[in-house]
Amino acid sequence: MRTIVVASDAPSVRREVVAVVGEPDTEVVEVSTGMAVVEAVDEHEPDLVVVDLQMGNMGAMAVCLELRLEESYGNLPPVPVLMLLDRRADVFLAKRSGAEGWLVKPLDPIRIRRAVAALVAGETFHDESFQPVPVLVGEPAADG
Repeated sequence: MRTIVVASDAPSVRREVVAVVGEPDTEVVEVSTGMAVVEAVDEHEPDLVVVDLQMGNMGAMAVCLELRLEESYGNLPPVPVLMLLDRRADVFLAKRSGAEGWLVKPLDPIRIRRAVAALVAGETFHDESFQPVPVLVGEPAADG
């Protein structure tokens, strides 16, 4: 049986994620504060933590950094983190905090399933949604 911690202070976000990952072989632990995530990881030793970027006074970035710090001290087991980002620009925060994966809202069941499957399998998941289209700039024309 696998265990997934889902953290958000918005019940609608928790319900959306739980509806996708809540299977008979999965225990889902719902929490609504950042410090509760740390406690849940300590108590349940989950296979994955899914955390909302905007969460009260300790959002996903702070939670991920705290988990990594506690892991480095040997106080918590290593656990992959999937961040739920509000906008594409927040990918920078996910990378800086050491998250193994991220999804950009609005969420959908297919991307949630893919991300969870990848992270539980020990891989990474970097959502490509809403990525800007690259603009190629050619060489300037030579005068003369």
